[in-house]
Amino acid sequence: MSNLRLINETSISASANTFSITDIFTSDFSIFKLQLKDFVNDSACYLNARFINSSGSAVATSYDNAQHLTDFGSTSSDNNSTSRTKIEYLSYFGSGATNNTDLTMYILNPLLETSYTYLINQGMGYIGRGQHSKSISVLKQKSKITGIQFSAEYVSSINLTSGTVKTYGLRVDS
Repeated sequence: MSNLRLINETSISASANTFSITDIFTSDFSIFKLQLKDFVNDSACYLNARFINSSGSAVATSYDNAQHLTDFGSTSSDNNSTSRTKIEYLSYFGSGATNNTDLTMYILNPLLETSYTYLINQGMGYIGRGQHSKSISVLKQKSKITGIQFSAEYVSSINLTSGTVKTYGLRVDS
């Protein structure tokens, strides 16, 4: 039997700068896996995120992020930031046709109001030759999180036009 249970599958169906998925976390799990596939956008952009609280609002404060990026050409970089308004640079997408986006995220403790909520991300985006990213982020606010909002931006707002997000609950056997 699999340790993953599909909870939700959501597709982007309209061109928009932000894309929210709400009420995806259940008390049956404390760890959730999100898979993002086949995102298409109208211009080159970074994918960012914010958690959505139990009031339905995107939380716009108190994120700390650490990230390692590797360009398949030869370069790599580390980025660290504190007290940000969003989870930054989950991936970079080129413009136009499907960029073979493949991101896997784990979200830990979103419903636990006595703990911070963490996001661990690993994936590939497209920058000419491709880019691999690994990151960890924390919402340094103890609150009940019920969803996630993705946004695309670079110099200005960019529209996400299609893509799929699957949410799984991860059962941990002891």
